[in-house]
Amino acid sequence: MDTGEEFGPWLARQLKLAGKTQAELADELQLTRAAVSAWITGRSTPRPTVMTDIAKALGTDVGTVHTRTTDTQAGLPVTWYHRPGYHDGGRDMGNAAAFAFDADVQVLARETCQNSLDERLTENGRPVRVRYTLHELTGEALDSFREAILWNDLFPHYSAVSEAAANQKVGRVVDAGVRDMYEKGRLVLLRVDDYNASGLIGDDYADGKFAAVVRRQLESLKSGPGAGGSYGLGKATLWATSALGLVLINSTLSVPHEGRTERRVIGRLELPWREVDGEPYAGPAWFGRPDPDSPGAMVARSWWADEETVARLHLTRESDEPGTSFLIVGAHDVASLESRSDADEESGSVEDGDEDTRDIRKMHGRLVEALGRDFWAATTGGGSRLPLLEVSVRAFQNGKEVVPEKQVDPSVEQPARTRALRAHYEGTTVDRLTEAGQVAARNVPLKLPLSGGSHGTLGTHQAVLLVTEAEGDRDGDGGKNQVHSLRGNRMTVRRAGVPRLPLGTNPFQAVLLVGEAAGETAPFAKEAEEFLRAAEPPEHDRWGQTEELTLRWSPSAYRRISALTAEVNNAVRELVARPKRSSTREGGEAVRKALTVRTRPKAKAPAGPVVPVLDTLDATVGDDGEWRITAEVSIPRGDEIVPMVPVAQLDVRSGGRPKLEWAELVAVEGCEVEDGTLRFTPGVRRAKFQGFTDVSSHPVRTTLTRLVLELRAGKGE
Repeated sequence: MDTGEEFGPWLARQLKLAGKTQAELADELQLTRAAVSAWITGRSTPRPTVMTDIAKALGTDVGTVHTRTTDTQAGLPVTWYHRPGYHDGGRDMGNAAAFAFDADVQVLARETCQNSLDERLTENGRPVRVRYTLHELTGEALDSFREAILWNDLFPHYSAVSEAAANQKVGRVVDAGVRDMYEKGRLVLLRVDDYNASGLIGDDYADGKFAAVVRRQLESLKSGPGAGGSYGLGKATLWATSALGLVLINSTLSVPHEGRTERRVIGRLELPWREVDGEPYAGPAWFGRPDPDSPGAMVARSWWADEETVARLHLTRESDEPGTSFLIVGAHDVASLESRSDADEESGSVEDGDEDTRDIRKMHGRLVEALGRDFWAATTGGGSRLPLLEVSVRAFQNGKEVVPEKQVDPSVEQPARTRALRAHYEGTTVDRLTEAGQVAARNVPLKLPLSGGSHGTLGTHQAVLLVTEAEGDRDGDGGKNQVHSLRGNRMTVRRAGVPRLPLGTNPFQAVLLVGEAAGETAPFAKEAEEFLRAAEPPEHDRWGQTEELTLRWSPSAYRRISALTAEVNNAVRELVARPKRSSTREGGEAVRKALTVRTRPKAKAPAGPVVPVLDTLDATVGDDGEWRITAEVSIPRGDEIVPMVPVAQLDVRSGGRPKLEWAELVAVEGCEVEDGTLRFTPGVRRAKFQGFTDVSSHPVRTTLTRLVLELRAGKGE
């Protein structure tokens, strides 16, 4: 017979849940206490006839006692535990970690898919499978779900939050979510399932993945050095996407806990401080089985649910493969309002108040778009390399499929970049682009600094740059002439354009593989992973100055990344430049000798050095929040031209202007750049240069500032 947990540990837990002692069970069974003790310690097992008596004593069926794949329902039923208010009067008006991200399903897709990649089981070589399921409930289906989550027990807490919503941001979001459910008679669930992942292993309270996700904030316990996450903030997107602040969890474990692996269930609710029936509550609450080891059996812990329970909670998993299912209750997508087209705004097709942040069809499309944009490389395989990820999205209404399951196909979503990566895996890259469809490869160096602020270089990591032509106007490729940078888990970290491209350059796409993404044999791959991981902010969407980078390496360590960017841009410009046509000088020389061109005598240049003057300036804000400037300089006629230093500053009403650092400063014509100084070609009257500020040196967000550019003589002091 198929059995779950060992009989002894299972029986001990059931007695504790039922509030029975071994002696009391022995009396009910008319056996000795020594017989029950022998079962608990594993020295013996009861006879089949005694199993029936044990089931009656525990208030369950004999099948449950035989299989032991779930707990009995005796004694301590599943309930909500709300953390009591702090004795010192402190109040938390919401989980601050949730404010690190917007209520955006695209941000949710990026963070949750990254977490699943980080928890992939690598021993079998198979990809992690992630499925997003949108499910809109109405009518009886909605009533049944609310009954399953004990909504009547939660409602007083939501009412208390709604009453104080006028003066509290989280309260206003929750109040709007509750009102939408009642006024429109609907509730949107968004479930994220992953398979071939580690699952939430570990104890309910001690260090482990379960406690890190369910019990703690700002704790990240990743499985490998190439993991994407490092702040422990990504899980907050689950609760941020719920207008009700409620997430239910069902995990199948890769490592048994309490002798079990399947249907480990828990729920967590994030609400602000509230007062219900005169009792203050701190904020979070947990949905689970009361822990008999806690004072008064008040604290709720995870429990091993039966199949019927997980079905009622919409948490049924398709197989016993390890992984976790997160169910976001009351999902909404506030950021979708920003994606409305200007045409919709101007035509008036969207009236005020008509926007629906809970449209499951729109949410389905935005999820597919985000997954194709950020994880195209993780879903790409070739040669002997298998994809790291398989991901799909589907949508239901009351159990009926309304949007078919969409498998994210990298060759459709990102055709050019996918072609480039496959060519690299299959070993078919070339040194230079000469024909359509080719992929050029080039190694670019990343010089890794020594840790602890020491001067010098640890070693040089060779990143891999891939360049290929863009695929016309196909939507998935997005902006042309961009470099997508990624490391070990193959999630796109940085997207940036390439400045100073030669005129007439054919549209291209480029991919930069750094760290473990560059290959297992790449020198200093793990060190590059560690360095770049520390250079990523919580959004994991760029590399630059961070506090961790400063503390572990040095305040100037980010310049190694700036140098890598410069190397990449130079390599791209070289690879995409059209070859110069060969020509003979004979015909042109004959014509030149046959012509006489009269010229005016040159005016006598003034003696002494002349100072160039800034003439025109064009400045825009780039995708990463940097200032991108193109400047022209007028140069008086003279024998000697003074070198100049461009200085970027923020305009302020009073006090000194904050100075911005340059991430890249490049000459376009009539000059050259040496250590941040412009040196001008003798005899030129005009020069042109471009610059890109370093976002990490910006004291405030770029869109809230104005730029001032000065040319200073000498070293700019």
